[in-house]
Amino acid sequence: MKLFTHIARLFVAVTFLFSGFVKLVDPLGSAYKFEEYFSVDVLNMEFLIPYALPFSIVLIVIEIMLGVMLLIGFKPKLTTWSLFLITLLFLFLTWYSAYYDKVTDCGCFGDAVKLTPWETFNKNVLLIILTIFLISQVKKIKPFLSKKLLGWVSLGSLMLFLYITSHVLTHLPIIDFRPYAVGKSIQEGMEEIAVDGLPKVHDFFLETEDGEDLTDALLASSKVMFVVAYDIDISEAQGFESVKKATNLAIENGYTVYGLSSSYIDDLKVLNENQGFNFEWLFVDGTVLKTIIRANPGIITLEKGTVTGKWNWIDADDFKP
Repeated sequence: MKLFTHIARLFVAVTFLFSGFVKLVDPLGSAYKFEEYFSVDVLNMEFLIPYALPFSIVLIVIEIMLGVMLLIGFKPKLTTWSLFLITLLFLFLTWYSAYYDKVTDCGCFGDAVKLTPWETFNKNVLLIILTIFLISQVKKIKPFLSKKLLGWVSLGSLMLFLYITSHVLTHLPIIDFRPYAVGKSIQEGMEEIAVDGLPKVHDFFLETEDGEDLTDALLASSKVMFVVAYDIDISEAQGFESVKKATNLAIENGYTVYGLSSSYIDDLKVLNENQGFNFEWLFVDGTVLKTIIRANPGIITLEKGTVTGKWNWIDADDFKP
């Protein structure tokens, strides 16, 4: 029984650490997923959508901290009961997704590992069984460090996780698991099939104001830069000033530059006039744009369909042609 307790403890701890980490490096991805859960078509709790990002950050930090605390044996009773409650929440959400076919990907492992809704639900069933077992065997969960070190390791871990969260929200995810990561070919992503049966890259269409499809032409071109702003109404206003310097430099060095947005064309024309942009905008689905880059606005460069660079607006000066 003692051996099985150690195995269960290690399995649950590593699962929570991995699940928390892959979301910690991309908290906006989790926020978008919660927005989907809160939408009218799923849980019908739209009043929570504005709080999706802080909610996701708190949940991610709790998740990864519980993994750390279980692994080192810090406050085992509090840790195991907290693990039970958070797993119960995940169990309900994944059951709801699977049974009602509402959310095809719960985002439990971020974009790192894709599972079907029922696979995710079954994973959570296993986790809650193991967590209940750990609660029953909580006295056998012994710390690996002294009590003083347990507190310092936990506090240090919390500070590190909060720093990572702040860093990736200011810049970009430190690890990009999406099919639009630097070095990835968008054309290859269109051919690779994900667990939901869809291509990893889908709904990627670049349309002009007149409805002309430039997708194939631009993916076949060298030296392409896209300014991505999925919704200019909530974009960082000062971000466009930084973006302008990068686009001007790109154009001077032979880049083909377009903006990508799901906003209204009239609003985009006003933006161009106010900012003095000398490029046109193409229309792309907002969800696709939020998948391409976790920035609003942000910059992405391509070389014949392969992503060569990505920058949040705050790092636009780092672009070098």
